[in-house]
Amino acid sequence: MRFFGIGLAVLGIMISSCAEKVDGYLLEGEFTGDLEDGTAVYLKAMNEQNRLVEVDTAFIEAGAFRFEGKTEAPELHYLFLDQNRGNIPVVLENGKIEVSAQKDSLAFASVSGTQQNEYFQNYLAHSREISLKVGSIQRDASTASANQDTAIVNSLRDEYIELQNEARAYEVDYIKGQPDALISLLLLERVNASKTIPETEIMELFTSLSPDLQNTAIGSKLKGALERGAKVAIGAVAPNFSAPTPGGQQLALNEVLGKVTIIDFWAAWCKPCRAENPNLVKVYEAHKDKGLSIIGVSLDRKAEDWIKAIEVDNLEWHQVSNVQYFDEIAALYNVRAIPASFILDENGVIVAKNLRGAALGEKISELLP
Repeated sequence: MRFFGIGLAVLGIMISSCAEKVDGYLLEGEFTGDLEDGTAVYLKAMNEQNRLVEVDTAFIEAGAFRFEGKTEAPELHYLFLDQNRGNIPVVLENGKIEVSAQKDSLAFASVSGTQQNEYFQNYLAHSREISLKVGSIQRDASTASANQDTAIVNSLRDEYIELQNEARAYEVDYIKGQPDALISLLLLERVNASKTIPETEIMELFTSLSPDLQNTAIGSKLKGALERGAKVAIGAVAPNFSAPTPGGQQLALNEVLGKVTIIDFWAAWCKPCRAENPNLVKVYEAHKDKGLSIIGVSLDRKAEDWIKAIEVDNLEWHQVSNVQYFDEIAALYNVRAIPASFILDENGVIVAKNLRGAALGEKISELLP
């Protein structure tokens, strides 16, 4: 049995402050361990495609390195040591930042000196406690699974779920308590991606953040995503769209609305989508005569793959696709991963989202008894 990590970094140990004034940022660090002079230290950041790109390079001299510059707003960066695994996350902001680490143990680096790094390290201190508990559960689960002790495995699974809930609650509480912290914005970005709390609450948390954070590049991007999400939130009228059918005719959503309508975003290449299709077929067969309509929106790249999957999976409802992967319809519905679905009432109002398996059948039976 395998338990997956909660996605919390296990980094940083101590927090200190430095009153020295600098013009811009001064990031100074020191590594202990056997390092040759001239070893490269890379300062990297995520670009718009969520890929790490190099921002600057420094070189070790007597175990020390430094970066200097100016930044308009605090931003999460990462320090990489040449020929070493791992990295050290640092909030790059104007001021003096100090980093201390053992070269073979970057995960336990000390980062201090500025307010945003203090926020970050305080957050990581509690995250580290949760991560240690996760590691303990994983080890115990591995042992119990090897011994075929089902009772212990089930107990550990329940404990793990409780720990996940604890971690999520901590993140939300942290965001509420630290509206000026960059880490609050980054956590909220992750919460929005995972949709672990209602969209309305995510928007409330965003508006509670400081204006400076909201106006950063990350903040502006998140605001845009939240605004797009609000247009397809439960209670909103589903935006109309049209696209070609397998036969090449244009078909619009408002032409196929039933008493209840499911918009199903899927693709032939999407294994979870294909695994869910038999359940969707079952639900459709049970309710199509009561007024259920389904319109599938494929995010395939090849028309032949799309059309073949429709036939193989016996999908008898309406199908459309621009055959352009995550296209303008996906963007209109703020769909960034599939399967994704929206359930509409007879007026086109969204009443539920992303239901699968038994939950989907139960909801449709409730709406079309």
